[in-house]
Amino acid sequence: SGSAADTQAIADVVAYQLGFHSIELDEPPLVETAANLFKDSCYRYREELTAGILVAGWDRRRGGQVYSVPIGGMMARQPVAVGGSGSSYIYGFVDSNYKPGLSKEQCLELAAAALSLAMERDGSSGGVIRLASISEEGVERRVILGNQLPKFSTH
Repeated sequence: SGSAADTQAIADVVAYQLGFHSIELDEPPLVETAANLFKDSCYRYREELTAGILVAGWDRRRGGQVYSVPIGGMMARQPVAVGGSGSSYIYGFVDSNYKPGLSKEQCLELAAAALSLAMERDGSSGGVIRLASISEEGVERRVILGNQLPKFSTH
């Protein structure tokens, strides 16, 4: 959330830092390390940049993880997180539909439904949905085209 340019700039800097970190350790960095780097950058430049980031991934130490780094640079690990301009429209939907222990397919369906709802109401959201499922096996990506989005309203 925040400025797209600011979030992309911080993402580029963190990706660069993580590249060096993985060379130093000779292994992929931890998800928490990535989240901490985002948190540090968002906090350090909180007066100059408007950036909030969701960091999610899988590592050998803690498995799947989701971190929220809101504007201002705090960091919180959460079982599920939403962000961005359309998020205000879907907090209740996600809170009432997310349950621990959902299958991968159920999680992807929930994400697609939540994003579709946000896109219906938010003028800054739209187009297609890009989903990524991150696990020990790697990243599986899906794209849901606009004409294939879940429908919730009649308008």
